[in-house]
Amino acid sequence: MTEPRPGDFALTKIRGITGRAISAGQYLIGDGAPVQHAMVYVGEGMIVQAMPGGAELIPLEVASEPVVWSTGHFDLSDQTRFNIAMEARSLVGTPYSFLDFVSLALERFHVRPRWVRDYVQSTGHLICSQLVDVAYRRAGVQLFDDGRIPGDVTPGDLWRLIK
Repeated sequence: MTEPRPGDFALTKIRGITGRAISAGQYLIGDGAPVQHAMVYVGEGMIVQAMPGGAELIPLEVASEPVVWSTGHFDLSDQTRFNIAMEARSLVGTPYSFLDFVSLALERFHVRPRWVRDYVQSTGHLICSQLVDVAYRRAGVQLFDDGRIPGDVTPGDLWRLIK
């Protein structure tokens, strides 16, 4: 494993009962993956991650240990990497909402009413995988070209993208 570079994202496991609950939920909606969390490396040993108290900027050394990095999976210029890192930093403080999980589950079961999708998008709240997707998208990098709406991204989706 090479060292992460600014703009790379990592996927991690969440330990304990919270991790088991998230993992069970992922499998229930057909999105099973060996990871439950995502973060963006912004350089200087720091990451940005979405958390229930709001997105935070913390040292990588205190974050959950990465299972896999996106390093080497995307051909990103230094400027694009800088832009992703800056966009991730700009998301610090963004609220988190468990309703986003419900919306993603409804979408996976093909029963999500448009008003739920529109409401979730209008709140500006982000879960971890959505934060990664938003930072990349705002920097001009579209991670998914399968027709999904922006933000319909789970840690499992990111896992399948780089595995």
